[in-house]
Amino acid sequence: MADNVSITFHGAAGTVTGSCMELRHDGRRLLVDCGLFQGSRTLETLNHRPFAFNPRQIDAVVLTHAHIDHCGLLPRLVAEGFEGDIWCTGPTSDLLEFMLADAGRIQESEVAQRNRRRDRAGQKPFEPLYTEADAIAAWRQSRPVALGTWFEPVADVRARLWNAGHILGSASVELEIGGVRLLCSGDLGPEHKAFHPEPESPAGFDHVICESTYGDRKREHLTLEQRRSILEAEIGSALARGGNLVIPVFALERTQELLLDMAMLIRAKRIPAVPIFIDSPLAERATRVFSRYSGTLEDLEAGDVFKDSAFHFVRDVAESIRLNSLTGAIILAASGMCEAGRIRHHLKHNLARRESTILFVGFQAQGSLGRVILDGAERVRISGAEVAVRAQIRRIDTYSAHADQDDLLAWIAARQPIAGSLFLTHGEPDSAEALRRLAQGHGHGRTIVTPLIGEEYRLPAGQPAARTKTGDPTVQAATGRDWQNSYADFATKLKQRLDEIGNAEARQQAIDAMRAVLDSYRQARSRRKRESPRHTPA
Repeated sequence: MADNVSITFHGAAGTVTGSCMELRHDGRRLLVDCGLFQGSRTLETLNHRPFAFNPRQIDAVVLTHAHIDHCGLLPRLVAEGFEGDIWCTGPTSDLLEFMLADAGRIQESEVAQRNRRRDRAGQKPFEPLYTEADAIAAWRQSRPVALGTWFEPVADVRARLWNAGHILGSASVELEIGGVRLLCSGDLGPEHKAFHPEPESPAGFDHVICESTYGDRKREHLTLEQRRSILEAEIGSALARGGNLVIPVFALERTQELLLDMAMLIRAKRIPAVPIFIDSPLAERATRVFSRYSGTLEDLEAGDVFKDSAFHFVRDVAESIRLNSLTGAIILAASGMCEAGRIRHHLKHNLARRESTILFVGFQAQGSLGRVILDGAERVRISGAEVAVRAQIRRIDTYSAHADQDDLLAWIAARQPIAGSLFLTHGEPDSAEALRRLAQGHGHGRTIVTPLIGEEYRLPAGQPAARTKTGDPTVQAATGRDWQNSYADFATKLKQRLDEIGNAEARQQAIDAMRAVLDSYRQARSRRKRESPRHTPA
């Protein structure tokens, strides 16, 4: 019966990361995506909480694409007992081999590094979320399927994948389950996206789940040539300053787009052929997959641009460290939000240099280091060290792999009629709300829902969705700016603020007052523990 179809949002609801939706009908359970939460430390703790479902009871996963916020918890899912197929496009399956393995290595190395920090001496050691071996095991359960081809991921459930125009292999997911017709957008690409045609999928659904990453933002829709002109100006300005140009990048898609444009600019002699270092082994592997599918991609008529002589792929850590002594170079390094990987040591060595430039070319989630820098922080903490921000901070928004507000509204309009509900997910609250208001004004969907993490909805055929379960407020609270961001901001400015106090006595009074506030919270907590009723066995 159609009334037995339900959906639960386990991630990417009220935030842009951790994509995971669970569909249930007649005892069958299907996940669309199983992604890692990325951003603040508080948000990342959600990756370690128990799954809200039993992995052994999940029958299959349909994966929209290979970005870690959509696939990054698959290794943990498999390690905890999931044995089903992971359905995806062929390019996504090829990319998963490298994306998941790299994620596993990062989990292991980041945990080892955090456990070695002196400020953690005596504390219980962290354990990795999963290992590289877990990641490889997950990739081996991937099952490629061609776009537009019906397949049956679970008995009596039909599905088709449609080009989403976001990254190599990305797809929207059409589902027919229990008499209900659904469409999950996945992440949608913008107009004039390099490599890929614009998103496509059928129209006329009971319910549509659409991303809203840039639901509150309109971008100027530029051609590839216009985009290259903007990049040309940024590179010229940065090199004229005499320092390095450091670009935090996502290893998959953003790196390849930049390499395409830089190669075209070098060949046209519009920028000098200075050394361009791609400091990400994962980016090199992803670039090889792009080369493998070059015959199916747009904008590559000039041959294999990824082999330009100006490009130097940095493979080992020692070579990466040697880049710290360079000046006048272009360095592309992952991760794109500056939360992990080699970009952090490049920031550590370039942020304080007035002649250097940091150029952001991708989305920076709330709570991420990249967002803190972009929002104008004067000092930041990187791996426990305080770093002054003196470099030129620049941003260009012409490389987004996400549809903007106009693109999203056009995509939603093309899916009409929507007989039941339109769900807006994968967006921070302001973005989702802005898109909701506009979609409502255009009459897109009988009801428009902006779900929160943990909420469950019944999905009747031809009727609006009905919420049947609320989420956990504690989990939902983790999606915003966390205390560690506020602490880092406070701590990095504390000495300066104390220095500004007129005399030593007043400065000491300020320190004593801060200590007294902290002591009052500790005492209140101890008092609550003493006064709480003890459990006495019957």
